[in-house]
Amino acid sequence: MPLILKILVVYLLAANVVAFAAFGIDKRKARKGRWRTPERTLMTMAAVGGALGAWLGMKAFHHKTLHRKFRYGVPALLIAWLALLGWLTYKVLFE
Repeated sequence: MPLILKILVVYLLAANVVAFAAFGIDKRKARKGRWRTPERTLMTMAAVGGALGAWLGMKAFHHKTLHRKFRYGVPALLIAWLALLGWLTYKVLFE
């Protein structure tokens, strides 16, 4: 595997772990009535590569699932990231 793909995989793994944890932490804070992570921050985490972790966090913690921007935005970002990864992989490996 080319170095650029290895770096991208490590980055995306870290971004998704952080996003998943952020959704879990925010849900716990919501239940305790404590200070919350801004929605903009959670959505930004998904946009910069943590879309899969955000989506899994939404499902695992039943968090932000009723908010339209999360219910539709996070899956849209996930699809966009998957398309980008597919395209990059094709470019690196076959051209």
